[in-house]
This record gives sequence, structure tokens and C-alpha cells, in this order.
Amino acid sequence: MSLHPRPIGSVPEEAARVAHAAFPGGNTYIALRDELGTIFRDDDFADPYPSRGRPAESPWRLALVTVFQFAEGLSDRRAADAVRGRIDWKYALGLGLDDPGFDASVLCEFRARLVAGSAEGRLLDALLDLCRGRGWLKTRGRQRTDATHVLARVRNLDRLECVVETMRHVLNSLAAADPEWLRRQARAEWVERYGRRAEESRLPDSEEGRRALAREVGKDGHALLAAAYDAGAPPSVARSPAVETLRRVWVQHFLVEAGGLRWRAEGDGIPPSAASINSPHDSEARYGKKRSTIWVGYKAHLTETCDDESPHLVVQVTTAPAPAADGDALAGIYEQLGRKDSLPGKHLADTGYIDAELLVSSRRDHGVELIGPTRPDYGWQALAGGGFTASDFAIDWEGSRATCPEGRVSSGWTPAVERDHTEVVHIKFSRKDCKPCPARERCTGAARRSLTIRAREPFEALRAARAREETEEYRADYAHRAGIEGTISQAVRVAGLRRSRYAGRAKTHLQHLATAAAIDILRVVDWLAEAPREATRTCAFVRLITAAVPA
Repeated sequence: MSLHPRPIGSVPEEAARVAHAAFPGGNTYIALRDELGTIFRDDDFADPYPSRGRPAESPWRLALVTVFQFAEGLSDRRAADAVRGRIDWKYALGLGLDDPGFDASVLCEFRARLVAGSAEGRLLDALLDLCRGRGWLKTRGRQRTDATHVLARVRNLDRLECVVETMRHVLNSLAAADPEWLRRQARAEWVERYGRRAEESRLPDSEEGRRALAREVGKDGHALLAAAYDAGAPPSVARSPAVETLRRVWVQHFLVEAGGLRWRAEGDGIPPSAASINSPHDSEARYGKKRSTIWVGYKAHLTETCDDESPHLVVQVTTAPAPAADGDALAGIYEQLGRKDSLPGKHLADTGYIDAELLVSSRRDHGVELIGPTRPDYGWQALAGGGFTASDFAIDWEGSRATCPEGRVSSGWTPAVERDHTEVVHIKFSRKDCKPCPARERCTGAARRSLTIRAREPFEALRAARAREETEEYRADYAHRAGIEGTISQAVRVAGLRRSRYAGRAKTHLQHLATAAAIDILRVVDWLAEAPREATRTCAFVRLITAAVPA
């Protein structure tokens, strides 16, 4: 299949006449074509295609259809039907009324090309470039970021289910890839053991029965791996992604000892959930937990503009592993925004993104003012309400000493680096000063007070951020962050953001980018129509009571 970019023509006359007659009051897709044109060009997607072969469907149309289907939450089949049967889609795509469209599989093949060529970001970038040219997207404006959990397209399996399902997965994969080789390796009992998917109802109830099954499955997988990596095996078998998944899952759940293979117990160093494969059908999906929410999958970070005088556009999307901390995504977000010349001046985020080092690095490396509530001090002195916290001590950085609220000077100052590579300073006070101190009960329960504070820049940045939180300016700025929750809600309700359609992080990221582009298109059309922004919804009871209360 090859691509030969061609100029994009105008909407066929008959299609335009029928579309305007059918929608005299306007329509999202008709307005989109009239106001923004086609958004994409064939040249935007030329590199993922070879130069020879059967002519491909125009990628600019496939890109637009991909965005449209996420704007309406459609499957590939229903999106292909819409291309054939809907007048407004034909108008936006520049197709004649009698155009038969294409098979639904073309959309799947197009997405695969985007992922293989690392071109999925163009679904969003082309629209943002257009908006930047119209003056709707400016540099150093105000932006906000938040994240939500994303469920992988897999079942949540326990350890025994996982190993049984992994064997079933690799056997089915090899049966399709190299059936003759697998027929020579397979055993008759494997049909009963792995013929159906692993479910708790089909596994032994007793602990001894489960251990016995785990041993049998472990031996089967170990034997299959030995055969796959044998010098006489076809190279394609050893390179199979399913075989690699089998190897990783077996390392995760089994130990090889002199006496054979053993099921890992708690004391054997079971890998942490952040590094563990939860399902062979998506080896990148991870176990995540945030407060009361537990899931297997990913985390989507959405960053959007929030200036009052322009449409609120999603400008960056990050798809991260489920257990990754929110703050870990910030450096990558700024790097991508910087490459597109779209860095904000003020960046609003919740506590998960606020850290002393990030406050420093965001300003130093990117010129971004990171604004959000800092994490509280959980020391007993702060929780007691009247105790002396680290912020109550005067720090003399040049003199390498600290002075307590009672005027005593520290006796020890030791710079150090903690396990997470954070630079800190350990400060100690003298027992002679602390023991007779009348304020000792407010300061420490030990013989003397000791402090561990961050290095100078992050310490002062955190102290300044906490002081800023008490100002009216901060409250006015941070009030603009609330709208990002509405964006996530729109992405969930309209495009199904919270459940991945595809297996793997790369394809899930493409889904998130297409969702962001769909939201932006809907918002731009509403902006051009001067539609008012939606306010936060309130329930019927609250509306009833607040309406009855006199102002």
C-alpha cells in the first residue's frame, strides 16, 4: 500500500446542497469544514507509508474520521458506516453522496501505521498548529493539568490466574505463528489445562490444590521456554512477544533452584506491583491505587489552556503507567510543550504535582510558575497546632547553622543525599540547650531536636509556596484549576477515556490523543458559534434549596 499525496478538493456541489438543506441551522461537522477546512493534509502522514504499492485511502480523511469517531464514541464499524451514510460527515470529508466509503479495517490499519511510525501525535498537533495560526493558542498563557485512571482492556487476574492465562496466551500465539513446531512440543494434558481461559471458578479451592496446579503450570512453562530457546528452534519462536511475556511472568512468579521450579512465596522477593505483569494480553498494564480507587491499566494526564479570552484547548496528553506518581509526569509534559513552543507562564495543578524540587526545576528549566497546594507537614509538631515545625527555624545557609524559636543555635550541619537522590541537610541541636529548654514539649520528645530539611533552593521554594497559599492572589489564580475536572468528565462521557479500547501503552496513548483532538474540535466549533461555556452542574435538590434562599 502506497501514498501519493494529492491536493484536497472542495466539497462536491451536490453534497454541499443536500447538507445545507438538511441542516439549515448548521451542524458541528459542517461548521468545522466551513470554518477550519480539512485540518489535516496527506503530507502530514506521508512518512509511515511506502512509496510503492496499491494506493492507500487518503490519510487526511482517515485522521479526520478517527477524530470524529472519538467525538461520538463510535467503534470502527459504526464510524465506517457513518462515512457511508451521514450527510454531515460526507460534507466534512469532501465526499460525494454516492461515495461507498471504506471497510472498517482500514481505520485499524491506519492506527497501526501511526503507532509504528510514532506519528500518533500528529492527530493533535495539526489542530493545535491551526489554532495557533488563528491566535487561539498563545505562548506563556495559563494552563492546568490533572490526571485520571484508565482501565486496561484486560481482566484483573490473581497470581495463579495470571500464570495459567499466560500459558494459554503463548500456546494460542504459537499455534498461529508456528503450528508445526508447537505440535511437536505440546502435551495431551495441555488441552484440558489451557483450552479455556483461566477463571477462578475453574481453579482448585484448596490451598494445596492451588499450589499443586501452580507447580504443574510452572513445569509446563519452563519446558516450553527451554524448547523455544533451544538452538534447534525456529528463531521466530524465541523472538515471539508471547514467549518473552511468558519468560517475564515466570521470573515474576517462580524460582529456579537445584531441586527444580518453585512457586515464589512472600519471603522470596515477589516483584512489586509496579513492575509486575498483570495480564499477558497487555504486558504494559500495571496495578495502580489512588486513595480508594484500585485498577489495572494506565493513567492519563491532560493539560489544557484556561485563558478567559480564548477557547480552552487540550494541548498535551501523557499516558503514564498506573502506579507512577503524578509529579513524575511533569518534566515530560514541559519537554513536549517546549518543543511545540506552548509552555505556560502559570501552570495550575493539584497537590500530586507539587513538590519542592518541581517548584524549582519548573521555573529554572522552563520558566514556568507552578501553582498549587503544597503537601502539608505531617510531623507531630505541625499536627499538634502549637509545635515548632521546620518552618519556625531560622536557617543561615551561608553560616551553615539554624536557630530555633527559643534562640538556640544548632551544633551540627551535615549535607546528605537520600535514597531517592534528594539532597537534604541534617541539622542537630545540643543536648545542653534542648534538655533545660522551657519550650521542649512543643519541640521534641527526644533528648535534643534534630531536623532534616531539603537543600537551599527547594527549601526556600517550598517555604515561599506555602506563604503564597495564604494570599488572595493565589486563591484567584488557583480557582481556574477547577475546570480541568470538567474536561476529564467530558473525555470520559463523550469518548470513553477511562477504558482503553486497545492493548498496550502506545495504542492507548493514540486513543488519548484522538480524544483530546475530538474535544478540541468540539470546543473550537462552540467557540466560533459563541456558545456559552457550561457551568458546574448541581443536583436538583441543591438548585431547589439555593433558589429558595434569599440573597
